[in-house]
Amino acid sequence: MERFISVQQVEMLFDTARGPFHALRSIDLDIAKGEFITLIGHSGCGKSTLLNLIAGLTRPSSGVMVCDGREITAPGPDRAVVFQNHSLLPWMSCFDNIHLGVERVFGATENKARLKARTQAALELVGLPHAAHKHPHEISGGMKQRVGIARALAMEPKVLLMDEPFGALDALTRAKLQDELQAIVAASGSTVVMVTHDVDEAVLLSDRIVMLTNGPAATIGEILAVDLPRPRERLALSEDPHYAHLRAQVLEFLYKRQAHSQAKAA
Repeated sequence: MERFISVQQVEMLFDTARGPFHALRSIDLDIAKGEFITLIGHSGCGKSTLLNLIAGLTRPSSGVMVCDGREITAPGPDRAVVFQNHSLLPWMSCFDNIHLGVERVFGATENKARLKARTQAALELVGLPHAAHKHPHEISGGMKQRVGIARALAMEPKVLLMDEPFGALDALTRAKLQDELQAIVAASGSTVVMVTHDVDEAVLLSDRIVMLTNGPAATIGEILAVDLPRPRERLALSEDPHYAHLRAQVLEFLYKRQAHSQAKAA
């Protein structure tokens, strides 16, 4: 596998009132260009911490992280982040929220017409050209998340980082956006790293599932290759025995092996 993102022997310690807290230990992970990776594990295992490290929002205590041949030392437009909270500016329209990011990245090198075209193309990619002039309070939660994804993709990042982007949505909206995300990623060719608690979401979307052990000092316990053909259709997969087998492997890690290790630690 040709490495596009490389995380090498990363450790993360946080200073707390009770002393150093060892969040992550000995993290080694290579990600190929165009790969869809999900990070899964119990609460407190450092999934979001690892995502923030790749984003450059946090610096590791030790170890090295590289994206496309360059060491990750700070946030950059090559790595766009979508959080569970859509983080849209309420006084701006959907179009203007996306245009703001586009202008920050491309404003110095492109004219106004090109910036507008980029913004419109991002809205069309997520199926929201009709909502361009609506404000966040005028659209649904699912639509807000699509605008957030559009804003991230409009900056043409090399990597799309997603921290439980559908976690606050109802089940039907979540399923719809999962299906739409598959189509968007296929069209954009993005490399994606996504945090999730949802086993079905992980199996549906991923090329590989990175399973983290329980914290503190969490590390990668197992990486599962999801060798299901694409495009993936959720109703067909529900009757696919191999899908059920992959799902069972993740559940076994999370709720048997990790539950056992947690009981021993207690």
